[in-house]
Amino acid sequence: MKRSTAGSSVLTSVAVGALLVGCSASPDGEKSEPKMSADKVSSLVAQKLASTTGKPKPDISCPKDLVGKVGTTMRCELTASDGSTLGVTVTVTSVDGDRINFDFEADPKASPAR
Repeated sequence: MKRSTAGSSVLTSVAVGALLVGCSASPDGEKSEPKMSADKVSSLVAQKLASTTGKPKPDISCPKDLVGKVGTTMRCELTASDGSTLGVTVTVTSVDGDRINFDFEADPKASPAR
């Protein structure tokens, strides 16, 4: 019997976008690029994946805040219940004031549990 990991079965060919709101302020009063916390990005990506796949929210972790600059990419990681992992690439597609629009796409293949 062939066993597929939860991560790969949930995320095969998933590519969806989300309109997200973030903001930041520079201490000297100058306008800087908006940012969204890593925790917020992780939570929103997990929420979008759950609504797209009809499965429970996966465990997603992102390493840093997302900078609202078109073309910025960040690699996040999904950890499935069996311990396997799947990379997720987040890419900023547009910024409108403090609104950051980004797409994300899961890698086609999961890595086995460590």
